[in-house]
Amino acid sequence: MTSSNSKRSIRVVAAEIERDGAFLITQRRPTATLPLLWEFPSGKVEAGETDEAALVREIREEMDIIVRVGKLSMFIKHEYDDYTIDLCVYRCELISEDIRPRKVHDHRWVLPQEMDQYEFPPADAQTIEKLLSGR
Repeated sequence: MTSSNSKRSIRVVAAEIERDGAFLITQRRPTATLPLLWEFPSGKVEAGETDEAALVREIREEMDIIVRVGKLSMFIKHEYDDYTIDLCVYRCELISEDIRPRKVHDHRWVLPQEMDQYEFPPADAQTIEKLLSGR
């Protein structure tokens, strides 16, 4: 059994993108860890990369869109069995509107009251709870 102190920690950044009261969520690929679950567009921060640079890079790679990264909206630390996620969610503004899913299975614009119709990984579910409760 692994103690939480020896678990590897992964820094993940996610984009809270709102348009007309709906939020952009993406579906993980069938071959991904936690397959077909929904999440805010997100990705891992690479060594030497800022959160903002990682978020711009990941969103461009995943959906071929450009965002302007705003302020930190929320921080979630979540322990999975083998690792810990440090999830930083940033408010982002969509600069390019034409979404072309490349590294995601699907995407949707979802109103807050519709979020419970989608299954999220545990760390992301916490961000949805905070979002819906007004933080």
